[in-house]
Amino acid sequence: MTALIFIISALSHVVIMVFLLRILLPLCRVDMRNPFSVAVLRFTNPLILPLRRILPAIGRVDTASWVTVLLIQLVSTFLIWTLNGITPHSPLLFLSASVRDLISLLLQFYLLVLMLYAVLSWMASTDYSPAASILRSLSNPVLKPFQRFIPRIAGLDLSVLFALIAIQALQILIQSS
Repeated sequence: MTALIFIISALSHVVIMVFLLRILLPLCRVDMRNPFSVAVLRFTNPLILPLRRILPAIGRVDTASWVTVLLIQLVSTFLIWTLNGITPHSPLLFLSASVRDLISLLLQFYLLVLMLYAVLSWMASTDYSPAASILRSLSNPVLKPFQRFIPRIAGLDLSVLFALIAIQALQILIQSS
């Protein structure tokens, strides 16, 4: 049973992360002609495009993508709880646990993005890399607030370190609730 729970959890996390990328790429102004962006769009279009007829975007907020992410998270939480023998006593408790797990997954996603960005920044490459371009675009909104207050020391940008610490502190706060 534990293996099945792991498989469901891992697959749902991957799918949710792809749909979160669908939301984050335009918000972070990533080039949508980038091969990774195109792959994300092609993977998510079968679910998002029909939903957009019912749920149009509100300004820059892609409501169809947000609803899809939440629905996938709700189904994942329901399956995992059912396999663990947990019965939700209130819909509000179930919804709050699902939203907490979704926020936690988003924070984990950004931990990974920032770590990869830091490792790539150590390699002085002048070649264009589609992955590096996306990582830079996704990292900038998180790093800018830290870069305003943390000066470079001998050319080293320590803002990534402080951003990682802040994200991990947020994860601890969310998991303890």
